[in-house]
Amino acid sequence: MNALPIIIGSLCIFALAYRFYATFIAAKVLVLDDRKRTPSHKLNDGQNYFPTNKWVLFGHHFAAIAGAGPLIGPVLAAQFGYLPGLLWILIGSVLAGAVHDLVVLVASIRHKGKSLAEIAGEEVGPISGITTAIAVIFIIVIALAGLGLAVVNSLKESSWGVFTIGCSIPIALFMGLYMYRFRKGKIKEATIIGVFLLLLAVIMGKYIPESPLKHIFTMDKNGVTLAIVLYGFIASVLPVWMLLCPRDYLSTYMKLGTIAFLTVGIIIVHPDLKIPAVTEYIHGGGPIIPGHVFPFVCITIACGAISGFHSLIGSGTTPKMINKESDALFIGYGAMIAEAFVSITALIAACALCPADYFAINVSPEKFALLGLTPVHLERLSAEVGENIAGRPGGAVSLAVGMAQIFSAIPGLYGFMSYWYHFAIMFEALFILTTIDTGTRVARFLFQEAFGKIYAPFKQTDWMPGTIICSALVVCFWGYFIYTGNISTIWPMFGIANQLLSAIALCIGTTIIIKLGKAKYMYITLLPMIFMTVITISAGYLSIRDNFLPIKSYLNIILTVIMMVALIIILIDSFVKWKGFLHKSEENIFADRGN
Repeated sequence: MNALPIIIGSLCIFALAYRFYATFIAAKVLVLDDRKRTPSHKLNDGQNYFPTNKWVLFGHHFAAIAGAGPLIGPVLAAQFGYLPGLLWILIGSVLAGAVHDLVVLVASIRHKGKSLAEIAGEEVGPISGITTAIAVIFIIVIALAGLGLAVVNSLKESSWGVFTIGCSIPIALFMGLYMYRFRKGKIKEATIIGVFLLLLAVIMGKYIPESPLKHIFTMDKNGVTLAIVLYGFIASVLPVWMLLCPRDYLSTYMKLGTIAFLTVGIIIVHPDLKIPAVTEYIHGGGPIIPGHVFPFVCITIACGAISGFHSLIGSGTTPKMINKESDALFIGYGAMIAEAFVSITALIAACALCPADYFAINVSPEKFALLGLTPVHLERLSAEVGENIAGRPGGAVSLAVGMAQIFSAIPGLYGFMSYWYHFAIMFEALFILTTIDTGTRVARFLFQEAFGKIYAPFKQTDWMPGTIICSALVVCFWGYFIYTGNISTIWPMFGIANQLLSAIALCIGTTIIIKLGKAKYMYITLLPMIFMTVITISAGYLSIRDNFLPIKSYLNIILTVIMMVALIIILIDSFVKWKGFLHKSEENIFADRGN
């Protein structure tokens, strides 16, 4: 199968979905109204609530939601062949993921930028509110661990990668000060300078492995984990305008620019997908994902199709910065389908590798020896990228190799494989770290809300002692999982947790649509909710039985059971409430807390 028809067809599907389905939901179901003041204006504190340009906020939101999921998930799911992942990304993103993101974002805007748990408490009831809060805390910690592990696996023992990613932090700080203090509003100037400096960091990174600085930037797994934990803490504490927003904005330029370049490369090179449409592993027994294609393709590819993690961003930092309600369509629905397209390109890059090389990279040498396969181009690829790429599980390395292979095949760009590989590693790490910093901040808000019930000052998000304490707790929790786990234990947990949260968010979204007096449109969230509930409950059960019990991973079992029970409680509570709401007349009974 050639990749060109997939790229063109996907773009057409996403464009049509945004033009017709998204605008229908915005106008007829959610009734976006720019006359209503958003929380960024009503509660502007210069710290967390801050009116932000639509394009800058799109950059922040896209960077925050587009973490490891749209990159790593499709690469791992390529084990089943390219067709299952492709269908799930296209159908899931348009009908479920983007709808999920838009509905949650609008709900939070109309609730003063409050979290999903607080919205559940106000619109469904205290039982759902408390249960959602518990589920979200578990889920976000596991999700951040899953995302962080992908960074650790790609950056460990790579001084070039650590140097480049490290440079992105002071560059972002400079951009924040430039845009909001030195030359206010000069976004284009700051962007040009930031992108130039980041590209320079990629080029200069080539010389780090041969310089005296090599020992400073060469880190093992524990060193990279500690560095990420420190970064997450700092990003959570500093004001959003200083590091979080400019870094995400800068990252988005690099992300979208790279994806656009990769798309052009695919069109020019139009590589053949060497991994078949379906493989023998659709029935289970695969070396990367042990379960059947259904339901595991739907939890392996999370963020590229639908992601509960997005509901934390959509009810976390983004609604506190949105300038007007109509911006929610572009930011909520638009960012999700942009992320879905990222997943399509990642799937193509991975499937352009020879199957034997793909498995040689993504499984340990011991497992690969049992497959009876012989690598085809592995030695040549390792020599060209300048690193040993065999036995580097997690998906990040194989994706970077696949991308570099396409870039190098573009006429005039041959011979720069090592640069393309490390550029791709930087690209992946930027994706993931921008989710980690925003996710840590959102988790900090959740902890402050919880502790605020015990000691009131914690509820003040600008109270520095509470900010420091809660940020430290969050990074310690997800840092622990990275330190003690691996891809086979964390990624299944991440997928299950992520998709359970998406079902919870869709359930709450259905409640909101009913209370808006739009019950006849409740199917837009109800049907995806039912599907995700079936998928995640079955995947959770199978993971406990086949994955966690055999290795006696009791902590994973306990957490999975807690999350599954939380979903069931919220569903039952919501069903009871829906029955009462639907008996009322078709009027707007939505508690518009923010206006």
